[in-house]
Amino acid sequence: MSTAIKFGTSGWRAIVAEEFTFANIRLAVDGIAAYVKTQPEPHRVLVGRDPRFLGEAFVAEAAKVLTEAGITPIVIPDAAPTPAIAYAVRELKTSGAINFTASHNPPEYNGIKFSTHDGAPALPEVTRQIEAAIAAPKGGGGNGVPSPFSPASETADVKPAFLKRLAELVDLKAIAKSGIKVVYDPFWGAGRGYPCHLLREAGVTVETVHDYRDVLFGGHAPEPDDHLLGDCKAKMKEIGAALGIATDGDADRFGIVDADGTFIQPNYIIALLFDYLVETRGWKNGVAKSVATTNLINALAEHHKVPLYETPVGFKYIGELIIADKIAIGGEESAGLTIRGHVPEKDGVVAGLLVAEMVAARGKTLGVQLRELFDKVGSFYPIRENFHLTPEVKAAFTEKLKTDPTELNGRKVTGVVRIDGLKLVLDDGSWVCYRLSGTEPVVRAYTEARREQDSEALRTAAKKFVLE
Repeated sequence: MSTAIKFGTSGWRAIVAEEFTFANIRLAVDGIAAYVKTQPEPHRVLVGRDPRFLGEAFVAEAAKVLTEAGITPIVIPDAAPTPAIAYAVRELKTSGAINFTASHNPPEYNGIKFSTHDGAPALPEVTRQIEAAIAAPKGGGGNGVPSPFSPASETADVKPAFLKRLAELVDLKAIAKSGIKVVYDPFWGAGRGYPCHLLREAGVTVETVHDYRDVLFGGHAPEPDDHLLGDCKAKMKEIGAALGIATDGDADRFGIVDADGTFIQPNYIIALLFDYLVETRGWKNGVAKSVATTNLINALAEHHKVPLYETPVGFKYIGELIIADKIAIGGEESAGLTIRGHVPEKDGVVAGLLVAEMVAARGKTLGVQLRELFDKVGSFYPIRENFHLTPEVKAAFTEKLKTDPTELNGRKVTGVVRIDGLKLVLDDGSWVCYRLSGTEPVVRAYTEARREQDSEALRTAAKKFVLE
């Protein structure tokens, strides 16, 4: 018996052999096929994957289902980054792409991301159509095992064209000329052989860690976060690297380590790159950020006199602005960004390469650059944490989110933002944003103080508001 398949902000994810089964994969791909057939012909869909367990078998099964539906599957034989697949959709002019990945989630998960013909993550109106098609009654239904025949599929190597585009977007010569050394950690994921290949070809000294396939990702989530970057930091120290760059399981998210081993949080990387792109490219058409992302970007937009777009959480909304060429850069605090003239999808590969260019061109560590940014527009100290809720507390807090509070722990609320969840802006420019998880009894609380010494008090006030 299949369970309800729901496409969230980044597709459908589930635990392999529990909900992520061949039977449910067939249902999901059938639903995608039904949507694709409402679009203009020819109906051709890329099918790719990250290096997770059974990925090759899932791709083969999806190709069979698409063939049975009268759609031509184009199989990507090797694990490929999500942004490389997005670029291939646009280059090959396909109807979209099915990507088997659970991104940064733990190894027991897999998932399906569906990109539409523009290479962007499917918007809610598309995923609603897919979910409706999945839920529609069907005859037969199969027996839960892979189907026996193997269709003759087209194949595509997405790597060469994507690397060529990256080389056009990033000044690789400037990185090489600076003489900096770089360490790359692909976290055993789909980014293997991408940024390191480009840097080496350009003459940059680059070392890698975790540069082999491991379907268990070292026994933890393939997430380029501070607490998992120990091997990257050790290699940096060993070779005297100026920078460490990392990507997650499908290479759509990034992690950055400064020369002294300090992890620079994604909020700050997005802000630094925004400032750098305005400075070096002269792009002043706009900047986008999710509502939960640092207001340092708001301050920089004002400083550079650039339009600011604040979006709900979910990169698809930023992707729309990229397609319309309304922004130079768009980013989310959860380590996703892309830039003008590139894919309308998160790209951890281009993020790491641009940071390398920025460090090389400016000749300063990221820590120094960030302090200079604070001197220019003021300081910002963002933090994200999750609070687990009992059913009673969740019910009460859900009601509270519908209200417009005038104070937070005695502090005056000067602005209420409801782009996504509830964001309370306080009188000194600090803020708190709450978003309820759609899949678990958790509220995500984002806080940003204007002074580092005020962070703890703001976090305490944010927690009190949830629980009181």
